[in-house]
Amino acid sequence: MEAPLPAIRVAALYRFCRLAHFETLRAPLVAFCGEHGIKGTILLAHEGINGTVAGRVEAIAALVAYLEAMPEFSGLELKFSHAQTMPFHRMKVRLKREIVTMGVENIDPLQDAGAYVEAAQWNALIADPNTVVIDTRNDYEAAIGTFQNAIDPKTKSFREFPGWVEENRASLEGRKVAMFCTGGIRCEKATAYVRSLGLEEVFHLKGGILKYLEEVPAEESLWEGECFVFDERVSVTHGLAVGEAELCRACRHPLSPTERQSPLYSEGVSCQYCHNARSEEDRQRYAERQKQVAIAAARGLGPHIGS
Repeated sequence: MEAPLPAIRVAALYRFCRLAHFETLRAPLVAFCGEHGIKGTILLAHEGINGTVAGRVEAIAALVAYLEAMPEFSGLELKFSHAQTMPFHRMKVRLKREIVTMGVENIDPLQDAGAYVEAAQWNALIADPNTVVIDTRNDYEAAIGTFQNAIDPKTKSFREFPGWVEENRASLEGRKVAMFCTGGIRCEKATAYVRSLGLEEVFHLKGGILKYLEEVPAEESLWEGECFVFDERVSVTHGLAVGEAELCRACRHPLSPTERQSPLYSEGVSCQYCHNARSEEDRQRYAERQKQVAIAAARGLGPHIGS
């Protein structure tokens, strides 16, 4: 008999669309999520909606139905997973210039995005020696997992991606360019940008890494490591099971079990990525915060604000 699924459902969602009056959607969304006990973050902009939220299964179903009832959001790109406990502390609906920030004007994923590749066909594409495989995520995300033979541009933010493409354009000419990201949204914009430069054979993984890990069996997978997610689960792996990575609470860098064995790692205080960038005064402050987190946990008070 299969074990029942955890009570918390996590939904990653997005859709590029024309939202002329996106500001008016914020208050109703905040109210709806509050009434249904949903937490997470939703971004709204002229170009559409993007977010990750969590709540009871029926609450998430209600939110999806609420959004899908709006013509602009019909056909949302959705990925579902589960968590043992609520992975977010609060609900935020933010108004932005872009739902995924590249900082390049006149890029239109609705018209110019590259060709979708379903998870089941992704392995064949990236195994082709004429395909350049590019991880469009940031360096700290790629650090704990990526596809075999993928190029990591080592960007600190998505704003740096266009510059990297310009610098490496010659190596992309005349080849298939396959790009991927966590849930698919960043790739839609990245492929639209690359196609705007005149490259024709541009592809992206539909539904992103999350859809791939959900659908492709581990024994057939070309994925190595874990996939970073922007909530308290930190990472997921095949079947969207929660991974082993944990966050350094000083710098928010995901850490593998091996990295947590570093002599520079101290829970809540420092890790190999931030130890030399922080002062001793900083570390003392972080240590006090970690002490309060531990006290709150020991008293059964729930997550401390510092955690």
